[in-house]
Amino acid sequence: MPDKPVVFMLDKPHFQVRLQSDLLKVDLKEGARAEIEKLAEARPALRDTIGWMFQTIIPLDVHLWEIEKVTVDSSGKVNIRIPHRRDIHIPLEPLEAERLVEKMNALIPLEKERRVERQVAERAAETEREKQKADTLKYRPGMR
Repeated sequence: MPDKPVVFMLDKPHFQVRLQSDLLKVDLKEGARAEIEKLAEARPALRDTIGWMFQTIIPLDVHLWEIEKVTVDSSGKVNIRIPHRRDIHIPLEPLEAERLVEKMNALIPLEKERRVERQVAERAAETEREKQKADTLKYRPGMR
């Protein structure tokens, strides 16, 4: 699936921050950590199975619905609180940090709402599938 358009982007010497409507991407540019990150991002199955290990070494892409809280301190460091994962801390200039936090705080509630809507739709679809399966079995002779 193609990436969604970037809402906000910062390009720093050692890393790049890209904010999409549903995802925050922090990509390292050089060194061993960047190579590990490329490996993890190129293989989604690997990332999903051992992502908990990678999160301690490199910041992976974070869905906005996963984020509990985003703050900025006086030095410009953006602090992203993610339950059940290691928090992310992004060192930025104070003005850049404020702009990123402002955009994220506007997008996070929308994405959390979309997530709830998707979960409700998935449950409704599963219930409908189970109902159709039960109806199909009900009318088969000898299947009672």
